[in-house]
Amino acid sequence: MAAVEDVPAATAVALDTVKADLRIATDEDDALLAGLIRTATGVCERFVGRALLLRDAEETIPVSSEWRRLTLTPVAAITGITGLPETGDPFALPIDSYAIDIDSNGDGWVRVTAAGQARRVTVAYRAGMGPDWNAVPEPLRQGIVRLVAHLFTERDADETAGPPAAVVALWRPWRRMRLQ
Repeated sequence: MAAVEDVPAATAVALDTVKADLRIATDEDDALLAGLIRTATGVCERFVGRALLLRDAEETIPVSSEWRRLTLTPVAAITGITGLPETGDPFALPIDSYAIDIDSNGDGWVRVTAAGQARRVTVAYRAGMGPDWNAVPEPLRQGIVRLVAHLFTERDADETAGPPAAVVALWRPWRRMRLQ
């Protein structure tokens, strides 16, 4: 399994949007709400199988002459490939020693044709639906807001009722599943 390192730079929903939905006028719960927004955004990304906001990612994969699909999608750009030998320093692979592709579904693909001393490669790329929350489809944003509201209002409940069905209904048309 490939190791992916990525950190969203922003959230798909603004704090003010969530506060307005919950009718909260004070700042005392801002830190809690910001954490819930990050959590709900992560849940949404995992459910729909896509990165919402454009961000940099690095993925380390074994060298292979077969096409290897990158984990995050939709891929906007593949920006570099670094060879990782068993011993010694990492090195930039020459451009003619690998092939890259981004298909019409937004999947990024890499294959290494001449690895040299590399046994693994680190692929640097950018993935996400767009640069800010306006690029995220409204149903996904609304589902995040509804999930945050649910998590906020049910945070002290003794039993877990599960997320509202409305959240799943909003996200399901955007869901993309992969067969491994």
